[in-house]
Amino acid sequence: MGNVFSDLISATCQAIFTPCLDCTSKKVAYIRELEDNVNSLQNELQALVEAKADVKRRVDFAEQRRQMQRLSQVQGWLSRVEAEETEVGELLRDSSQEIEKLCLGGYCSKNFKSSYKFGKKVAKKLQYVVNLKNEGAFEVVAQEVPEPAVDLIPMQPTIVGLQSTFDKVWRCLIGEEVGIIAIYGTGGVGKTTLLKQINNKFCNELQGFDVVIWVVVSKTGLFDESWKHKSLQEKAGDIFKILSSKKFVLLLDDIWNWINLTESKSVSKVVFTTRSFEVCGSMKAHKPFKVEYLRDEEAWKLFVDNLQSDVLGSDPDIPQFAKDVAKECAGLPLALVTVSRAMSCKKTPQEWSYAANVLRNSASKFAGMGTEVYPLLKFNYDSLPSDKIRSCLLYCSLYPEDFHISKQNLIECWIGEGFLDDSNKSEVYNQGYYIIGILVHSCLLEEEGDYVVKLHDVIRDMVLWIANDIEKEKQNYLIGKWVEVRKISLMDNAIEILSQTPTCPDLQTLFLNKNKLSFVCDDFFNFMPSLKVLNLSDNRLSKLPVGVSKLVSLQYLDLSGSRITELPIQLKALTNLECLSLELMFVLKTVPRQLISNLQRLHTLRMYGCGLDVDLFDGGGEKLVEECDCLEDLKALSITLGSYNALQRLVSSVKLQSCTQSLLLSCYHESTSFNISDLATLKHLYLLRIEEWKGFYIGNAGMYQKYGNHPVSTVFTVWKFQCATH
Repeated sequence: MGNVFSDLISATCQAIFTPCLDCTSKKVAYIRELEDNVNSLQNELQALVEAKADVKRRVDFAEQRRQMQRLSQVQGWLSRVEAEETEVGELLRDSSQEIEKLCLGGYCSKNFKSSYKFGKKVAKKLQYVVNLKNEGAFEVVAQEVPEPAVDLIPMQPTIVGLQSTFDKVWRCLIGEEVGIIAIYGTGGVGKTTLLKQINNKFCNELQGFDVVIWVVVSKTGLFDESWKHKSLQEKAGDIFKILSSKKFVLLLDDIWNWINLTESKSVSKVVFTTRSFEVCGSMKAHKPFKVEYLRDEEAWKLFVDNLQSDVLGSDPDIPQFAKDVAKECAGLPLALVTVSRAMSCKKTPQEWSYAANVLRNSASKFAGMGTEVYPLLKFNYDSLPSDKIRSCLLYCSLYPEDFHISKQNLIECWIGEGFLDDSNKSEVYNQGYYIIGILVHSCLLEEEGDYVVKLHDVIRDMVLWIANDIEKEKQNYLIGKWVEVRKISLMDNAIEILSQTPTCPDLQTLFLNKNKLSFVCDDFFNFMPSLKVLNLSDNRLSKLPVGVSKLVSLQYLDLSGSRITELPIQLKALTNLECLSLELMFVLKTVPRQLISNLQRLHTLRMYGCGLDVDLFDGGGEKLVEECDCLEDLKALSITLGSYNALQRLVSSVKLQSCTQSLLLSCYHESTSFNISDLATLKHLYLLRIEEWKGFYIGNAGMYQKYGNHPVSTVFTVWKFQCATH
């Protein structure tokens, strides 16, 4: 039996091991070590996962807390580990099936070929996992993030109405001759949008610059809290020191005050936005560009772009109402965007009609105007140098929409209101023009030629919002209603008769000009004891109510362009009157003797084109000249004369030589001739008009003529008169 059993074992082993004997010992080892390698692989994978977690924790801390960037090799290692987790997991899941194939204590397999391949894969994967774990021993996992040359600023892909200005600024940037570029204009007009577009264009083409820096400056200072103890100049100096070796573009948004950029020679290019043209000067901008309001077609495009696409097609009447609504925004992009977004859900013509009416009559009540648009514009108002200048701006809201305001008349009203310091009478007009300049340069007033200004419609609405809502208790402005307020404007309202007697004890300013007034009852002014400024010009009045004499506080009276034929002697009671305008009162025939000379506080008297039908006094105005010469405070005179003696009396007066600004010589038919060079003593004469004056001789005179050439014997008009004698 024993021999039989021994023989059987021998035969069986021979049958089993015969194939293995043909394999190399290395192949046998893959099978023999399979189970141990699987266990080791599972342990090493666990160790690798733990190492990955440690590295990931370090990376997250560096990125989130220290704003660093992970190293590329670290990211690569983490990616490889994640891939291995998946592959090894699959391998381990298959391992139990392969281990079941082993026999004879793991030295052999029921499927030798399969076990060999699987054992080889496990052995190699084990070595790879061990090596991968060792590679994860990083001393440094992250580094400081390199700053991009340009940071992309999110914005709408297209901008409306700014392309022309953008092209001009860009040409200056890539050229060599211009270093500091200013972009100025009122709030909400698109300056920041333009600057963002410039910044983003550098993302695609650096044009040889090393870096582009964007800084929002605003009124509160430059940069963040870390520099809160440094001055603007120190902060600017820090920037330039850091960038001293680089070619850069510095984009400064919303500058309100001067920053010294001239101390550093390293400045490559600077572009800044501001609402003040004066800042352009103080910053020594080589090229200032004004961002204008949008034209009608541009405004309409911007408005439509911000509407939902289906709104205009909701009803056939809506497009016309929408154009009316857009028109009320007067080309200001901020207003257009704000209003169009508010109207994007409105799909009935009634809603659009109502919106147009609200914007036309009380825009501050429209959604977004009083919370988004006007507060932004109010920064310009708040930044004006003084309350006096703010009052001067508020005063401009008394004039109608789109009204061309005479600078001269506006200043005279300011004087009458007491806004200007008139202690120095000779400088008070210059002070007024200086304030107008500040308001123009702050983009709150617009110049319309040399002699007039206007308020942009949206700026006017903002000013009214301030006057009637924000500072109502201080100012009490009212446009269009009779209430006991301080300032009332009823200009251009087609008023024909004023027959009531209002009670306005605090009223200081009353504008009734440019109406159709033919009658004002004598008692109309009885209860206006505080009235300082009264404008009745450009009306049909043929008689001035005697009740005007009760306006004992009156300082400014404008009757120009009216049809009054006679001034009442009661005007002598207006002893505080400082400005009297009787210009273009062609039918005025009577001015009581001593009326003018009795108004001793007059510093402005305007009688150009006044009383052409007959002489105001005997001698073609000679007596009038004498009365004017008695006015000690007179600083501005416009006058009409009809005789050579009156003219000689005028040019021989030292006082009148210095204050005569415009002169009309009319209807003089005497044989006596005069040389125009006689007028050379009139130092401030800017308008000379000669009508039907015989014996007129030009002589040695240099003149700048503004209007057409007329025969001297009929009409001769010269503006900005200059005379040279030899």
